[in-house]
Amino acid sequence: MPTRLLHISDLHAGSVEEAAVEGSLAALIERVSPELIAVTGDLAHRGRRGEHERAARFLRRLERPLLVIPGNHDIAYTFPARFTHPFREFERQWETVEPVYRSPGLHVVGLNSVRPWRHQSGGLREAQLRRAAGLLAEAPEGSLKVVALHHHLIGAPWRSRKRPVARRSHVLASLVDAGAELILAGHIHQAAVSERHEFEVERDGLRGVTVSIAPGLGQPRPKRHGEARGLHVYEAAADELRVETYVWRESDWALTGKRRFPRGRAPLSVEAAAAAPPAR
Repeated sequence: MPTRLLHISDLHAGSVEEAAVEGSLAALIERVSPELIAVTGDLAHRGRRGEHERAARFLRRLERPLLVIPGNHDIAYTFPARFTHPFREFERQWETVEPVYRSPGLHVVGLNSVRPWRHQSGGLREAQLRRAAGLLAEAPEGSLKVVALHHHLIGAPWRSRKRPVARRSHVLASLVDAGAELILAGHIHQAAVSERHEFEVERDGLRGVTVSIAPGLGQPRPKRHGEARGLHVYEAAADELRVETYVWRESDWALTGKRRFPRGRAPLSVEAAAAAPPAR
């Protein structure tokens, strides 16, 4: 049976909220039946205790296993708490900023890309990349190996002024070398899914990875163009990864995109070479 993972991001509890969006999400989850819900940060809008509590209640009512990592809006908003204990309210609800989920078919490593001294831009230290490599190496054979962080590694289809994770190429190459097949992020409230091959070409094929940014579930700035509420659903078969994008359309969730990507080094298919024209 294929493994399914649902990915939401950027709830921004405490900003503009719509009960209909949250209420109908449970029905969508029942339909797609994911093994895990991955939440890639910005649960709160200003990092306040009440906002974190509101987001946690909502997520736990979905009654699925959760892997939750912080975003830049989840840390303390005021000084000096922003530097003395930035993740206190997040950890009060979720215990750790770098969770791990393990099952026979799914292995997900959460990474904390938030830097309290930089409100928007994020980064990962070498120690975090080494830890991720060690954890990914523990994945069972055939399981989908996933890394989740808040800050994006690819750009959206249109302009975003938000900077991607620092040392993007190095981070991406390190995670692929460690065996990551799927990298999840949020932050920019604009959906993007891409297969990346930014690495040395080898004779036995390219070491690719699917990189995905979920559209925001919340919409704190409703007049900003291009920021539809949405989410991604991933389904992993033995040789391919399928990605479905759902967007909120006033009264229900609408499926707006389907994509297929290969798992491993083999492509989905190979086009036959065109026959040479007959000699004259």
